[in-house]
Amino acid sequence: MISIRRRLFIALLAATGMVWLSAVIWIQHSTRQEVSHVLDRRLEESARMVASLIGRQGLPGAVHDAQPGAGGLFGPDEPLFSRQLVCQVWGLDGRLKSESAGAPAEPLAVEAASGFSQRDIRTEAGLQHWRVYTYVDEALGIRVMVGDALAVREGLVNGVVIGLLAPALLIWLGVGRGLQPLSEFARLLRDRSAQDLRPLPAEGAAAELTPMIAALNGLFARVEGQREREQSFTAFAAHELKTPLAGLKTQAEIAAMAPDEATRAHALAQISRGVARTDRLARQLLDLTGAEAAAPPQEALSPLRQILSDVLQDLKNLSQNLGVPITCDLPPEAAEALVGPMLAPALRNLVENALQASPRGEAVSIRVGVAGEELRIRVSDRGPGIAPEDRPRITERFYRGRRQKSGGGSGLGLTIAEAAAARMGGSLTLAPAIGGGESAELRLPLRRGSA
Repeated sequence: MISIRRRLFIALLAATGMVWLSAVIWIQHSTRQEVSHVLDRRLEESARMVASLIGRQGLPGAVHDAQPGAGGLFGPDEPLFSRQLVCQVWGLDGRLKSESAGAPAEPLAVEAASGFSQRDIRTEAGLQHWRVYTYVDEALGIRVMVGDALAVREGLVNGVVIGLLAPALLIWLGVGRGLQPLSEFARLLRDRSAQDLRPLPAEGAAAELTPMIAALNGLFARVEGQREREQSFTAFAAHELKTPLAGLKTQAEIAAMAPDEATRAHALAQISRGVARTDRLARQLLDLTGAEAAAPPQEALSPLRQILSDVLQDLKNLSQNLGVPITCDLPPEAAEALVGPMLAPALRNLVENALQASPRGEAVSIRVGVAGEELRIRVSDRGPGIAPEDRPRITERFYRGRRQKSGGGSGLGLTIAEAAAARMGGSLTLAPAIGGGESAELRLPLRRGSA
């Protein structure tokens, strides 16, 4: 994935690229013309100056023949010429009279007349392309040639163009400087321990990082809360399992040492109840884990009538043992509605809670209805209901209401139902039932289908 720095750099270059590129092309063209014009004038002026200096000596004999490379009148320290310029003085008879240091052995120009010309000349540095101005002085009988290598001119132009690239470097450095707080923030997170969920400091942070810091602090708070809930869950689960297991152990010892059949039968009955309670708790713990786990992308849907039938069959024995019948009102338009697999544990726990709360002989009712695009499943009982002071916390894990029967449950049933409803995109509503008792209603998105 492309980095933010490179993304910003490309965006800035794209925003200014066309103008910048046009400027570079224009400046390169105009600079090359200006440099050529200025240096051509320098060549011309230098050639005329050399001829003038020779003329001022006043003695034609001063202009003598010179050996190539001897230097003649023009030494290496002559201030008139820079190191890029070379000069040759030839007689009109074709003989070399003088030259500057570094001048090539062959003539700089082949044209006899005054003016500019270009020629490839081999020097100590290799084959070079030269720009030469020739000045002919008939009175002195000399031909002055002054030239410079075109590579020098290209170097000057390229230097100007390279200088134009400096803004790109400045943009790159500026973007890096601007993103430095982000790099420091990343380093802060990298060096942070996985167990350290303290809020990140927001004071002095860049304005652009403030929303990210706030979001991360919110995430840390949620993770910390989840961690605390998991720790509480583990502690409560261990406690809830410890109690029935201790009872099972005691009753088993009593049954083993029972002096008569009645004592043994009572101990075995207590063991059976303890096993049932432990089994229910273990099942609820698994249901809660499944309800709070991330939902898979595709969950298999089933008709509501099938889920209801399975739940009622599971709770048939409990209903008979408690003497609390279950009535179910399932209209045809709702029977084939498709529901997710999490409805089963939600509905089972609601009905099981209602059975445990109801007096013997009072029925638990299940009423299903469709309201618009919403499926509503209401479970009502005739028990003592939920105390007003318990309602704010009644769906918390392991929270038991004041009116709950002793040993009646683990405090997980409503927690499971609420979590399962939320996973299915619905909600759980608790309210006092008309005529007494409690009413729990699941509201779920309606998905129509056929068996």
